This record gives sequence, structure tokens and C-alpha cells, in this order.
Amino acid sequence: MCKSIIHMNMMTTSISTFTNTNITYPLNCNTTQTCPINYPDGFKPAIISSSETCPDYFRWIQQDLKVWEETGITRETLERAKPKAHFRLVIKSGRLYVDQYEKAYESRDVLTIWGILQLLRTYPGQVPDLELLFFCHDKPAIWKRDFGQAEPNATWPPPPLFQYCGHREAYGVVFPDWSFWGWPEVNIKEWTKLSVAIREANKRVKWKDRVPYAYWKGNSGVSLKRINFMKCNFSDKYDPMIRLYEQDWEKERHIGFKSSNLEDQCTHRYKIYIEGRAWSVSKKYILACDSMTLLIKEKYYDFFARGMNPLEHYWPIKSHENCGDLKFAVEWGNNNTDKGDKEVNT
Repeated sequence: MCKSIIHMNMMTTSISTFTNTNITYPLNCNTTQTCPINYPDGFKPAIISSSETCPDYFRWIQQDLKVWEETGITRETLERAKPKAHFRLVIKSGRLYVDQYEKAYESRDVLTIWGILQLLRTYPGQVPDLELLFFCHDKPAIWKRDFGQAEPNATWPPPPLFQYCGHREAYGVVFPDWSFWGWPEVNIKEWTKLSVAIREANKRVKWKDRVPYAYWKGNSGVSLKRINFMKCNFSDKYDPMIRLYEQDWEKERHIGFKSSNLEDQCTHRYKIYIEGRAWSVSKKYILACDSMTLLIKEKYYDFFARGMNPLEHYWPIKSHENCGDLKFAVEWGNNNTDKGDKEVNT
């Protein structure tokens, strides 16, 4: 039997509307698994103008689901995703139920479920009954190489599995990662609060007045790509115009995360994005800094990445031998500050 999780102990959440208005909405159910009698049934957002359109990345939802367009998703197809799933989520008559198969790393699963619970509370009666299985690791779990329609006795279609990122050689439905609702283990606030803090921090120093180097700080040990990337760092003999710093999370926990506030890292003209084990949750924080984003070519994509365009949302950098590309981008920006400032603020 699936277990109701409407008892999750969270007090409030902020909902950002299309009018950029932050609304504090009470979510004060508690560990008794019940909500107060006067708990509001829901919240009705302002009617969106007919001229409003969905962000460009919305069209990729159809692309993720296209593999099941002809066959549909049967019960048998769905159940074949179970061995890979961390949990099953069921919505029935506006209530949310979860059956957990495997504990996800840290609080990824809890925060993902919490995000869906907020959806139900925000739009009561508008979320249809559904059932899905969710995978909480970094890399996709359903790879195309394991499924071929032309093969004799092929198992087709592939099982549908929700996950945080995709890959051109994988199947799956890409869903916003857990950190949009916070990442308490590393002291990162939910996006509704953190995005405001970063936006306010951006006002402190204009782009032209920021440190004229590219900046990256993170855990290099999670991938060979990042280990090699760290070799680009400045030395006594060579300055590639970038500053790379190792993030030691154990040390940060010991000192109370005093030197890891993301809103304090928007001080350079350029911010670098590089994948970790797969995609990295850092992308949204880097883009929010209003620095020029130097994006090292990715293999994995999150739910909004496919709506981004080079030289519009970021400056593309090669995935290999990228030190020279990074140096060129910084030198170009420093020699064309009027154009760089315009690119950042559009």
C-alpha cells in the first residue's frame, strides 16, 4: 500500500507568478498527517494574459514523450521501470501517495515529492489522477542501446522513468531537480528565495566593475572532465584569465557554510559552467548571476537547457582543450565591455 505524505513538516512556500510577484502561501500541515480545519483549499493565480506564451523549453516535454506516441504506456510498460526507480508516486483525487523502493542520496527524493505536493496545493482539482516512477541519481537510467525495435523479441517501448536530466542516447522524462525546493545538506535555499537574493546581489556591482576574470568554484573530484579542467588554473608562468577554486563541503559544514553563499559569488564578469557526474544543479545559479556565462559543451541536459541558445544565453566553450577558449572569451569581453555588458543585460 502506498503511504500518504501530506504530513510533510514544511511551513510556507513562495510562489512566483508570471507577473513576478512573490506570494507567500501557507503549507502548515504537520507530522500528525492532517492539516488544520481552516487550511485553504488552494490558491488561484491571476489570469494570465492571452498574449503570454510558455517558455521555449516547454516544447521539449512533447519530445521526451514522443517515444510512447504510437504505443501508449501500458501497465506492463510502466512496471518495467520499477527496478530502476527510487519511488512510485500516485495522485488520486487530489491526494498524493508514495511507495519508496530505495532511499535516494541525501534528501533528493523528499524534496522532489515536496515540489509535487506544492503543485497539488496550488492547483487543487486541476492535477489529474496519475502514476509515475522516479529515478533520483545523476545519470539517466534507461539507455537507447538496450532497446531496439528491429531486434527479434525486442522489449518495446522502453519503460517511462522521470529523472533530473537527459542525454541524446537515453530515454526518460526530464523533471526539475530537487534543489529548486532547496538543498539543506549544503545550505542552499529554495529557488524562490535564493533567486531573489542573487538578484539583489547583482545590483551591488555593475558588470563593468566586476573582477575581469572567469570564475568557477565546485567539487572537481566528481568527474575526469572537471579534474582536467582544473589544470587551466592560473600559475606563476601562465594566466589563462580564469580563477578556479575547489569546494570542500566537509570544511564548509564545519565552519557553517560561511564561504559558500551563492549570492556572494556574483563578483566576476564571467562565470563558468561545467558538468559534474552528469548535469550540474549549479547552472541556474550561474546564469542568475548576470555575469557572462561561459558554458563548456554539455552531454547531459536538464529541463530548461534545451531552450537555451549560444551567444544569446551563454558563450559556448569546447569540451576538450578548453583553456584557450576560456581565455579568448574573457579577453574578448574585456576588450569589448560595451558589447559584453549589453549581452549580459538582455
